[in-house]
Amino acid sequence: MNLLVISYKTCWPEPSSPSGFATDGGFPFQMRALSELFDETRLLIPCAARERESGEGHLAGRRLSVIPLTSPTGAGLRRKAAFPFWLLRNLPRLLREVARADAVHTPIPGDIGTIGMLLAFAMRKPLFIRYCGNWTEQMTVAEHFWRWFMETFAGGRTVCLATGGAAHPPSAKNPAMGWIFATTLTEEELTRCRAAERRAPGDSPRLIIACRQDAEKGAGLVIESLAELRDEFPGISFSIVGDGVATAGFRQRVAELSLRDRVVFHGQVDHDRVIELLGEADLFCFPTRSSEGFPKAVLEAMACGLPVVTTRVSVLPLLVGNECGEVIEPATPETVAAAVRNCLRDPSRYLALSHAARSRAARYSLEEWRDTIGGLLRAAWGKLRSDG
Repeated sequence: MNLLVISYKTCWPEPSSPSGFATDGGFPFQMRALSELFDETRLLIPCAARERESGEGHLAGRRLSVIPLTSPTGAGLRRKAAFPFWLLRNLPRLLREVARADAVHTPIPGDIGTIGMLLAFAMRKPLFIRYCGNWTEQMTVAEHFWRWFMETFAGGRTVCLATGGAAHPPSAKNPAMGWIFATTLTEEELTRCRAAERRAPGDSPRLIIACRQDAEKGAGLVIESLAELRDEFPGISFSIVGDGVATAGFRQRVAELSLRDRVVFHGQVDHDRVIELLGEADLFCFPTRSSEGFPKAVLEAMACGLPVVTTRVSVLPLLVGNECGEVIEPATPETVAAAVRNCLRDPSRYLALSHAARSRAARYSLEEWRDTIGGLLRAAWGKLRSDG
């Protein structure tokens, strides 16, 4: 069986990649794992000319290839206005590749994934839809449409999974809907993370966040909390991993609070460097107010033995709970500071949180992600590979 993946995820040429292309984030890891289930996997994704970037990953896998689309222009309303013209230009290739495919996978949200989803459904292709946003909260018309579509058509040869998790199924309307987690960590990597020794940090705790640096993700709240925490923890520091629109404002606020010697901006780094930085830290602070699905960085931190300070958003209370850190509400500098104290003040509790975080993260390997999806797809579609 050959699988066609249609996604908004932008790639760029990279001569050293087996497919000739690279991108960033967790997409390369998940596509490599997914390709192991099929005879052939083709990625139909936009391609833009771009210099080699830090943090990029090669798009590679078992008989995996990339079919580049042109890249939509603009952002926000400008992208929406230009999208019909993009669609006219790329529709022939979309139609041709969907017709060739034995099955189609569309990660959403995203405009390109939505077009792929509708084309595959109209052409009666076996369809796997994976919702990667916050399933528990729909704010826009598009989010309400995606939820309606998945709840209406899940079942039979249409496999629908929502990224996240809860004590109850994702849909009371359609029992064919299921949850799926998100990860980039292989079993081997999880084993290496568990082997690293961890000690209580004392008076010099190293806080860290790793994510896209938007104001809603919470790095600004952690910066504000340092002013309150530095008297109690004289050697406290904070590492900010990742880049984004809020970075310049964070740098300015760090200067205003005289925290330049305590806050390090690492920028965008690759996966291995993220894991290395997490291994050097003591506490992962993610007081997000953003819409989240299943934040992979939280799982990576837990795998490294870091207790987590986070908020009551999506799957985070279930993933972290009281056993692996502190879940705060509301998210303010004061509640962040109190949660940091609660995690660090008692060395024995810190080590218990660390052990529980590692144990919980061990359930979420990339191989388990692949095999969970593979089992569901085989039940719906039959044999996926001719040799197994």
